[in-house]
Amino acid sequence: MAKIKKIVKTIKVDADKCNGCRGCEIVCSAFHSTPRYSGINPARSRIQIIRHPLKDIWLPVFAGEYTPAECMGRETYIIDGKEYDECTFCRATCPSRDIFKEPDSGLPLKCDMCEDDPPREKPMCVEWCLNEVLTYEEREEEVEESQEAQDVEIGLKAMMDKYGPDKIADALARMAQKGQQ
Repeated sequence: MAKIKKIVKTIKVDADKCNGCRGCEIVCSAFHSTPRYSGINPARSRIQIIRHPLKDIWLPVFAGEYTPAECMGRETYIIDGKEYDECTFCRATCPSRDIFKEPDSGLPLKCDMCEDDPPREKPMCVEWCLNEVLTYEEREEEVEESQEAQDVEIGLKAMMDKYGPDKIADALARMAQKGQQ
C-alpha cells in the first residue's frame, strides 16, 4: 500500500491551566445542538471535564473512537492522593460506561473538531477557552493509504451489533432531517 501525506488535527491539553470553568463543554454542546446554538446540554458535549474540585484537579477529555468491547486495563492511578481508574482518562466510547454517548439515543459521540461548512479556523472549545488550556495544532504525517469505505462499513457493523438497526435508522433519519434545515 502506498504512503500518502495527511493533515492530522489535534488539540493539546495543558491540564495545569484548567480551572474547571466548563466553557468548553457548554460551547461544544451548543455547537452540536439541533438547530445549532439552540440549547445547552453538557451531556451532549464531545469534551468532558474530569474533576476533583477539593484537590483542584480539572482535566478536559475529548470523545474518541467507538469501541464495541471493554478493554482489559483496570489499572489505578493516584494523583494528589486521590485514586482514579484507567477508564477515567479514556477517550473511547465503550459499553462499560455512559460518558460520550448521546443522552436520548445512547449512540456514541466523537469529537469532530467542529467541522463546518465553511471550515472553521479552529474548534469551538479552543476558540472559547479563556485560560489557553486547549491548543489546536495541525501537522502533516506520512500514513498508509486509507480505505475509508471499509472503515465506514466496519463502524456501521459495530454500531448495528451494539444498538440494532432501528436505532441506527432513527439516528440517520434525524441526521438527514438536520442536514435539510
